[in-house]
Amino acid sequence: MKAVVGANPVSTGESVLFDYIALAKPRVASLVVLSSSVGFYLGHVGVFAIADVVRMLTMMLGTVLVVSAGNATNQIIERAHDAKMIRTANRPLASGRMQSAQAVSFSLVTLVSGLVILGFGNNVVSAVVALTAFLSYAFVYTPMKRVGPSAVMIGAVPGALPTVIGWSASTGGLELGAWLLFAIVFFWQLPHFQAIAWIYRDDYARAGFKVLPVVHPGGKRSMIEVVGFSLLLIPVTLLPTFFDLVGVVYYVCAMALGFAFLAYGLEMVRLRTHESAKQHMWASLAYLTLVFVLLIVDKSTA
Repeated sequence: MKAVVGANPVSTGESVLFDYIALAKPRVASLVVLSSSVGFYLGHVGVFAIADVVRMLTMMLGTVLVVSAGNATNQIIERAHDAKMIRTANRPLASGRMQSAQAVSFSLVTLVSGLVILGFGNNVVSAVVALTAFLSYAFVYTPMKRVGPSAVMIGAVPGALPTVIGWSASTGGLELGAWLLFAIVFFWQLPHFQAIAWIYRDDYARAGFKVLPVVHPGGKRSMIEVVGFSLLLIPVTLLPTFFDLVGVVYYVCAMALGFAFLAYGLEMVRLRTHESAKQHMWASLAYLTLVFVLLIVDKSTA
């Protein structure tokens, strides 16, 4: 059933549940949980015991709750803009199926619950990092999307902090390894988002979001960023080997993956089509997942 913008259709219990799940953006949250889990595992020293598994699961729960709060707050702030975009018009708030007060309550409950779980189940450091991610995503990145393309850089910060949440939940500190993982996810997001922005550039224009393809519709700036950041990502992903976080197997495979990802970026630049941008977007998700797998498999035991 199609949603009618501004309408308040009668909702069943099942549809209300799905609307709350939609507020949390489960696909985004799942990638965040993966990132934080990698950070936790790589930060852990010694044998991974049952108690460590429990602490990691606690961290994952706390993190997904805080992320859900951020995603809900984002939709509260952008509900009028979401209603103008084809891909987001059916969201609970944009469609009118849910009132803002309900979303605010959901955001507050999930935020406080997540921070309490992280603070008491893991440590205060991880809770503070999670709160920083929430605040910067909801109240800095979200409004900046209507100001200019620099919002992508700002949004990449909270997007990369889940690795730091995981690491700090594991170690209680913010050692160098946490920031190496942060750097990988930070720079990965930049070409990844430009592919998304290219695919949905008409939608973003309708909603008033000043992403790069909207501000510079010719595409030259977007393509420069896709290639430039894909190139920069290659040496950044190799840094964990130089700091003994992982071994040489990771180094060789990460380099090969980096050049393969770059090839998708170059193909997007050559064609500048919806299809090539979509291929680049999916390739970027596969790339990050494989990098995470390599980090786990080739973790240094020294």
